[in-house]
Amino acid sequence: MKIIFMGTPDFARDSLEAIYNAGHEILSVITVPDRPKGRGMKLVYSEVKEYALSKNLKVFQPDKLRENTQFIGQIKDMNPDIICVVAYGRILPKEILDIPKYGCINVHPSLLPKYRGSAPIQWAILNGDEKTGVTTMYLDEEMDSGDIILQEEVTIGENETSGELWDRLSKIGAKLIVKTLEQIQNGTAPRKKQGNKFTIAPMINKEMAKIDWENKTAKEIKNLVRGLNPIMGAYSVLNGKKIKFWKVDTISIDKFIEKFNEFKNYEYRFTEIEPGTILYIDKKEGIYIMTKEEILIVLEMQGENAKRMTAPEFLRGNKIEIVDKFE
Repeated sequence: MKIIFMGTPDFARDSLEAIYNAGHEILSVITVPDRPKGRGMKLVYSEVKEYALSKNLKVFQPDKLRENTQFIGQIKDMNPDIICVVAYGRILPKEILDIPKYGCINVHPSLLPKYRGSAPIQWAILNGDEKTGVTTMYLDEEMDSGDIILQEEVTIGENETSGELWDRLSKIGAKLIVKTLEQIQNGTAPRKKQGNKFTIAPMINKEMAKIDWENKTAKEIKNLVRGLNPIMGAYSVLNGKKIKFWKVDTISIDKFIEKFNEFKNYEYRFTEIEPGTILYIDKKEGIYIMTKEEILIVLEMQGENAKRMTAPEFLRGNKIEIVDKFE
């Protein structure tokens, strides 16, 4: 089929590569304008543009889509059979949706109608979900509300981060869009309405990153750390300094006492310990911190103006003591 591809990050690049390798005719690639990045504010290409240029594909980078009559006219002139949209970052106006013979399709990294929106991968982990997946669907004028074509379910690993899940779903999505295109071309693609029962996965914001020791359990904090890794990292404050947590685990009070027998005589005191308080420092493993429920083990962290490192590495260069309290 004759295809126009729209996308931006590496998640979209994998789908573009799969479509290219499947032998479809890619009429053009549409991505966001180059963005300034780094201290020098040098303009950088999107991952999709990088790949498109490496294959000598025509690239368009419009500032806006709505009421952009010149650009919409260019799409009409190309006369695509279908438009594939993967993590493009913008909602397509009706004028574009109506152009292709077979419509516009999208790859979305959740099992729709669950987690419509911009951050489905992160919210699946933040909420402690055990399963998620990838959906291909037809686009309509609303956000992620179109008819479902194909879906593939996956299990989320107990310690899997949003970055790791992103990479995994990216590969699955690439295979699924090729399969979807094949079925559309053959006239065998299913089409299922989503209905009105859906959930939203809104954008992640910086305010979410601060750990709430008073109200969150160890498991919930672990999900926060996994969900915000690598986009920003969850953090807490100790002795006036901001410390990010990149890898943590949990342990029950019973297991903790079983592991460190010297705490056996103080078992009755655990309910009196304020959440956020450091219980134990293991210089070979990590830092044990009391939470509302169970204990959090910090395994990888990052101090202010420092690089990410294991907890034992961090402890060698920073003074932290038992009964110090994270805020």
